[in-house]
Amino acid sequence: MHNNSRSILYGCGVFSTIRVMNGEPFLWEKHWRRLLNNAKTVGVNLAKFREDDTRQQLKEAIATEGISDGRARITFTDDSSSELWPYGDEEQTGLSFLIGALRPIPENFRLTVSPYIINSRSPLTGIKSCNYLDKILALDEAKALGFDEAIQVNERGKVTSATMANVFWLKDKILYTPSLKTGCLPGTTREFVMENLACREVELTKDELNSADAIFLTSAGLGIVAVNEFEGKNLLIRDHPILALWPELH
Repeated sequence: MHNNSRSILYGCGVFSTIRVMNGEPFLWEKHWRRLLNNAKTVGVNLAKFREDDTRQQLKEAIATEGISDGRARITFTDDSSSELWPYGDEEQTGLSFLIGALRPIPENFRLTVSPYIINSRSPLTGIKSCNYLDKILALDEAKALGFDEAIQVNERGKVTSATMANVFWLKDKILYTPSLKTGCLPGTTREFVMENLACREVELTKDELNSADAIFLTSAGLGIVAVNEFEGKNLLIRDHPILALWPELH
């Protein structure tokens, strides 16, 4: 990879974090479909990558690391020349894997609201691109304040997601999640939950979220987590079916 490639200069690439269970990538088909769609949107050429071959390479990387249950990140980068800093005309795409243990989950999961908004009209809205620094900075600030995650709203004040996870909440026994119209990422775990449970997609403000009976965060890295505290309010954690969807370690 050249130091003046589009991936180095602009973060031009796409990735997906996948739960590994018994050495197998969980919900692989959903992740691969999203990678293809996201790559097309940002202009990363995946023509030379076959799904079966890529999945096999990922499984071999998982086996090499010796992690049966954990997580894996698969990344495609545009290693082609930038028009502003050219070095050649050949189109190049890189593939890399990161394999590791699951993210540790705090016993008392604390959630706040980030001051950094999501632009629902951005060309990167809904895309899991390698240009992820704004998310990292929002998460870092939340952790510096003693929280484990932060809710982000869009330019209209509507709840989109947490910085690194989708959000669901329970109100009067009804499960809700932000509509994709808010600019939230169409997470694979989010999709999995909605295939298995009745859920309403809505647009609401962070103030309305304060009245939730329970809040859940979902991602391949976190799994499905019940939030214990939101903006200083202790939440009533219920034995909701959403918590039983995510596979336990074997």
